[in-house]
Amino acid sequence: MLIREKYLSKIRPFYDVDLIKVIIGIRRCGKSVVLLQIMDELKNKGINPSQIIYINFEDEEYSFIKNDKNLHEFVKSKIINDEKYYLFFDEVQNVENWEKAINSFEATKNVSIFVTGSNSDLLSGELATHIAGRYVSFKIYPFTFKEVCELKEIKSREETERAFEDYIKWGGMPQRFVLTDENQTKTYLSDIYNSIVIKDIVERFGIKDLDLFNRVIEYIVTTPSQNFSADSLVKYFLNSDNREVSKVTLYNYLEYMLKAMLINKADRYDIRGKRILNGKYKYYLTDLGLGQIKNTGKKLQLGAYLENLVYNELLSRGYDVKVGNLENGEIDFVATRYEEKIYIQVAYILADEKVEEREFGAYRKIEDNYPKYVLTMDKFDFSRDGIIHKNVIDWLLEDNK
Repeated sequence: MLIREKYLSKIRPFYDVDLIKVIIGIRRCGKSVVLLQIMDELKNKGINPSQIIYINFEDEEYSFIKNDKNLHEFVKSKIINDEKYYLFFDEVQNVENWEKAINSFEATKNVSIFVTGSNSDLLSGELATHIAGRYVSFKIYPFTFKEVCELKEIKSREETERAFEDYIKWGGMPQRFVLTDENQTKTYLSDIYNSIVIKDIVERFGIKDLDLFNRVIEYIVTTPSQNFSADSLVKYFLNSDNREVSKVTLYNYLEYMLKAMLINKADRYDIRGKRILNGKYKYYLTDLGLGQIKNTGKKLQLGAYLENLVYNELLSRGYDVKVGNLENGEIDFVATRYEEKIYIQVAYILADEKVEEREFGAYRKIEDNYPKYVLTMDKFDFSRDGIIHKNVIDWLLEDNK
């Protein structure tokens, strides 16, 4: 088991702090394992296991806990003294009005509370009202490429490059790395995909036109890193399926996919005007493997997948990431983290002078002195004019939490 120190190091200072620890992430990205690792650390610190209460709400054993009252009664029966208890609630969104029980525990018991969920709006609505200002949130992502190399104890460059080919195709969902062949991987990722689509989207939002929804979601997951246009997508369905689709329906479906964390949205940022351009954005897959299982028979879009991979890496490093907009072009990513800002261009390879000029020349109209990068699969260093060129594998393996 890989110890996910990049997340534990951020959560650890809050183990005994009177704040609710909220951990969110797409299904099967490793949230439960992080909880188990926290529990192990608490036990190693001398906490009695009887003071640790763990409930996984996707386990049939706890299917009787359907609402806040059931949860409150069950946990209350387990707290038998005044010692501090550590409460772990995994996939808590499966319990109706769960936030009321959480709020009650936090207000009346000597407890430290950890919850996980697979909805990006876990902290909106009722929960925000009940515990506003009394929680701290953390987002968990599938394995980064560096974590994969640590897990598999990869040392040589040859092994690293083979692992990268596998990673860009099948993604970083943790459990897949115990599987032994590609067919098992496809089956496993298909199960995750179907679980997300059915449980977190179709059932939750009551989607009626399943055929249309499946066509929309398949289009989005098989065309990552593309500039999104509702008008273009409406025309696509009209031309390819002779089917009229409203823009409102498209936007609703995309919002559902975002809430299930199947995809992420990068806003477009006007670099000169320093403002967000409303209605201008790109969508990226949370895990590339979930796009690959729907991409059967199509050639792998290496440039688009590489861009998506870099986007995910930046998110996992804690950056806020936007697409940079210039008057006659764009910068792939404008990434900020506290006072830090970096610009990144991504290309598969610098195949010729024209491509090289496109990637490096995009920076000419940016006059500030923040670091500017071009990331590619090239093995030679093409850095110039203060712009840093790096091999994307080397960049992914850097120590940068």
